[in-house]
Amino acid sequence: MADEDLSKLKIDKTQPAFRKSGKRKGTYLIAGIVLAILVILALAGVFSPAVRVDVVSVQQFYPAQSFTLLNASGYVVPQRKAAVASKITARLQELFVEEGSRVKKDQVLARLENADLAATLRQAEANLNVTRSAVDQASAELHDARVNFEREKHLLAKEFTTRSVYDAAEARYKKALAAFSGAKSQVRASEAAVREAKVSVEYTYIRSPFNGVVLTKNADIGDIVTPIGAASTAKAAVVTLADLSTLKVEADVSESNLGKLKLGEPCQIQLDAIPDERFDGTVHMIVPTADRTKATVMVKVSFTRLDPRILPEMSAKVAFLSREVSESEKISRLAVNRKAVVEKNGRKYIFVVRQGRAVLTEVTTRDTFGDMIEIKSGAASGDKVVLNPLSRLSNGSRVKINE
Repeated sequence: MADEDLSKLKIDKTQPAFRKSGKRKGTYLIAGIVLAILVILALAGVFSPAVRVDVVSVQQFYPAQSFTLLNASGYVVPQRKAAVASKITARLQELFVEEGSRVKKDQVLARLENADLAATLRQAEANLNVTRSAVDQASAELHDARVNFEREKHLLAKEFTTRSVYDAAEARYKKALAAFSGAKSQVRASEAAVREAKVSVEYTYIRSPFNGVVLTKNADIGDIVTPIGAASTAKAAVVTLADLSTLKVEADVSESNLGKLKLGEPCQIQLDAIPDERFDGTVHMIVPTADRTKATVMVKVSFTRLDPRILPEMSAKVAFLSREVSESEKISRLAVNRKAVVEKNGRKYIFVVRQGRAVLTEVTTRDTFGDMIEIKSGAASGDKVVLNPLSRLSNGSRVKINE
């Protein structure tokens, strides 16, 4: 039975053998796909090492930066500033200003309690009226005494009266004259008392010493204001004022660079609060003393034109220039370092770094300012650009930025 079964097993040679051929074709297909992927990756630079490069940024550039002698930082400081206080100790009853209020010279800023001083003033004025009435009374008495004395003098010359009567009239006249003089002196004393009382009342009105702006409010209604401020709850100042027309930048300049500066030298001022604008200025003063701890000298820079946006204590950067800035040079330009621009076939290009690759980008350039060249089109502010691109750097090359 076993032999009979084995004899029935036969290979049908009439059927084509596809299995082996199909296997080979599958292998070739996979190998072709892998090869294509490897070629694509190789062309993409996956297997090539990243090129190490230095980069610079495309940025807004002011032409004045190309003839800047040195830079310094500082703050905007009003040259006229006052902490306005009272000359007497009293409770603050009224406050007429707040932060930011613009005030005129001698304008009333606040009022202290002054009921007692006002009563003293009224009493002094009443005393003045009394002394003036006494002057009128003394004047009338003097007139009567003078007339009587002249009459007795005339009668004595004709021997129509006695010497004793004449002497009595003369004494009365002199007494009336002294009383009149004393009454006038009393009036002057009363007038002085009135003036003193008025000054005391005036001390309760806190006035602005100059035209300015209220920077801070240091006391509120109900606070005790005192010129000494000895008590913990007492306020030495009511408000702090500044004259904004006297704003200047106070910058610290290294002693070693002091020889580059002179009075009237042109400057450009940049405020951190207004970064997109430059303000013209000049060197106003070089303070004749140095800070030994920082080895710097303070330089005061005045604004050519004050802007209402400029406020005290703003941080500022000052560029000291070798010459005046023309109108066209006051406008910012989009620029990049000249060493980042390459020229090919009469066209100019830069390599912009995007996602770890150098992208060859055509640009249009214009004016040159020192190491910077103006870009009219093809790049945007903030773009990272390869500096001194190597000859082996091509479009799409992988790059690694040097730290």
